[in-house]
Amino acid sequence: MSEAERKAAEQRIEQVVKSLRYQDGQIAVVKAKAHLNLGKEFRYLDSADARKVLEQLWGNPPDADVLGMVVPRDGDLLGDQGWAVVVTYDDEGYVSDEDAAKIDYAQMLQDLKDEAKEGSKERREAGYGGIELVGWAEPPHYDAAAKKLYWAKELAFEGNEAHTLNYDIRVLGRSGYLSLNAVAGMGEMGQVRTGMQQLLPAVEFDQGARYADYDASTDKAAAYGLAALVGGGVAAKAGLFGKIGALLLGLKKLLIPLVLVIGAFFGKILSFFRRGKKDGDGGGVVS
Repeated sequence: MSEAERKAAEQRIEQVVKSLRYQDGQIAVVKAKAHLNLGKEFRYLDSADARKVLEQLWGNPPDADVLGMVVPRDGDLLGDQGWAVVVTYDDEGYVSDEDAAKIDYAQMLQDLKDEAKEGSKERREAGYGGIELVGWAEPPHYDAAAKKLYWAKELAFEGNEAHTLNYDIRVLGRSGYLSLNAVAGMGEMGQVRTGMQQLLPAVEFDQGARYADYDASTDKAAAYGLAALVGGGVAAKAGLFGKIGALLLGLKKLLIPLVLVIGAFFGKILSFFRRGKKDGDGGGVVS
């Protein structure tokens, strides 16, 4: 890259950053019929600005399903330690939590590790590096009263020494679930865990759209339960927004997206839980 090209790229990035319009306090997530009660620790970007970050700054492919992004107030979207939380919503129906107490997460982890190995073979054949699921960075927890599920996974990408953290929250509602997905380096586990725990009580569905408002006689039920949300979502469409490294660009850093290296990781599990879903409809169990 020439000096002129570098400066032009820097200017484009600075223009995007300056154009972002942050929101504070109570945020309405209209499409999901939900809201976020953000404290002083966070700010919010609406769908348009969130997509600027994901697509123009981080290089992810376009995705109209992104509803917004929660950003730590003291965070740096272009820094090595920067992180953010992508907000999406799946309206495939009411997800029953009847299986919550029966889920064997230890066995699930082993199954996911085996699936990762199989998926990595296919990735290598396609010319990509393999992916290893190292383990739970945060074991799955389900709050049956609040209808909120969270967990985190540690991932290792072949050829990349630093491991990746994929931290997830799911909030169950009447007609689907809200997803909050954060990706960072494992070195940021402490701050990401703290931030996600602060966000947990801040996310709620609106009256009438809550889990308790479900009417079995009229409402659609999802074809899967809680296990599918954890077991089938590591590398689905929206779950790994973020970066795996940095390319120096003057004093700034251009973030390289994980999306470029995901491939068909856990494809078999996803296809099992998504059986019957029409091709190309943009839906997805997210990680």
